[in-house]
Amino acid sequence: MKNKNDLHNEESNQSKKSRWEMPDTYVILFLVLLAGYIATFIIPSGAFDREVVNGVERVIPNTYQQEEGQTLGLLDIFNAIQTGMIQSADIIFMVLFTGGMFEIIERSGALRGAINRAVKVTRNNEFWLIAVVSLFFALTGAVGAVANSVIAFVVIGVIIARAMKLDPIVAVAITFGANFAGFSVGFINPYTLGVAQGIADLPIFSGMALRLIIFALIVSITIWYTWRYAKKVMDDPGRSLMGVYEESDEEGALDAPFTTRHKLLLTFVGLCLVFFVYGSIQLGWTINHMSAFFIFISIGAGIIAGMHYNTFASTFLEGTKKLVYGALVVGLARSVIVILEEGVIIDTIVYAISVPLESLAPVLSAIGMFLSNAFLNFFVNSGSGQAMIAMPLLTPLADMVGVSRQVAVQAYQFGDGLTNLIFPTSGILMASLAVAKVPYTKWVKWVFPLFLIWLVIAIVTLVIGVLINWGPF
Repeated sequence: MKNKNDLHNEESNQSKKSRWEMPDTYVILFLVLLAGYIATFIIPSGAFDREVVNGVERVIPNTYQQEEGQTLGLLDIFNAIQTGMIQSADIIFMVLFTGGMFEIIERSGALRGAINRAVKVTRNNEFWLIAVVSLFFALTGAVGAVANSVIAFVVIGVIIARAMKLDPIVAVAITFGANFAGFSVGFINPYTLGVAQGIADLPIFSGMALRLIIFALIVSITIWYTWRYAKKVMDDPGRSLMGVYEESDEEGALDAPFTTRHKLLLTFVGLCLVFFVYGSIQLGWTINHMSAFFIFISIGAGIIAGMHYNTFASTFLEGTKKLVYGALVVGLARSVIVILEEGVIIDTIVYAISVPLESLAPVLSAIGMFLSNAFLNFFVNSGSGQAMIAMPLLTPLADMVGVSRQVAVQAYQFGDGLTNLIFPTSGILMASLAVAKVPYTKWVKWVFPLFLIWLVIAIVTLVIGVLINWGPF
């Protein structure tokens, strides 16, 4: 029989164990912010000179010099959070408004009815539903139509995963994961490939043939990897990393009818989203345009659904409330960049990355460009923003080491795109996980093998590009 001391020790140990939980997304990001703050005291301040060409600010190579940076105080950590929220306001409100839009569509029953119909049609062949949805989001990422706004579309993934009795990881994989599979190649993405090729003086969207092949390979492997996991979970829910959706979790019956009104509403939404893609690519829409357009879609959908104006208002606001957690994650992730900018150390990091590459052989230089851009993406996770910083440095560097500029552009694209799957400073990743309620640690455990496969494909592509002297066409 156990004595009182043994029982006390057991209770104490259990109490200690019960206190340990996986850190919340906000806790992880705040720790990263603290690490960035500490780095400002260790890394020397410095900056490149910059010039404005055609209204775009670019880094001037070989102009880096150390300079006096400001010493940040403890309060600057918390000021950075406020500043990060303000700087990310456009994305934050886009997430909130799209949450409201999807709540209107969801409350009408149209989206649930359509997905339920799709699940029934693909029953016993669910692979095609996962493949089609994944391919759609991969294409939207490749053409630059959906990147930041994929956060809101994770809601669709949640509904699909719930209908198929899968888990939230699949919801993120078929939306966010597939989107960035396409984004990392971006064979016709004006915000990444277009900007980078413009800086490198290459024909816009040139080199598409090889990029299409790589796109097909990466997306196919991503679909296979997602389906392989989904199939295991369908066969045995106990193999899920975080538990599958149950009937009791659902907000309404999945066997709801798919009426003519539902079809009309979704047709309206579908046509609007087609125009949304057109506006993003051809009209140069900013995030603010997209947010405004989502409000327009919400009102149109509410009218078609026959929703009373007071019901519309309360429903829209209910949708925004559901995505507050995910929206504010974007601002907290941005605060990490704010603290590094205030410490004037980002250019020092870029300079330290670029110096070793000058002495490497062409193949190793290409791989080094990719890895350095991947590292840079931790600090600058805006695709076009990273292009403005990296490409003015990579272009002359590529000429010096005997690497074609097309290879340098793809090294930047891979570095910018692939690491969005795992870096916690990516507000899009963290917000997408928050929307689906997937812990960051669970996501990394699931996605890391896929990330390694992408890494190998990227390196092999760059080696081939160097060996064939991948040119403009």
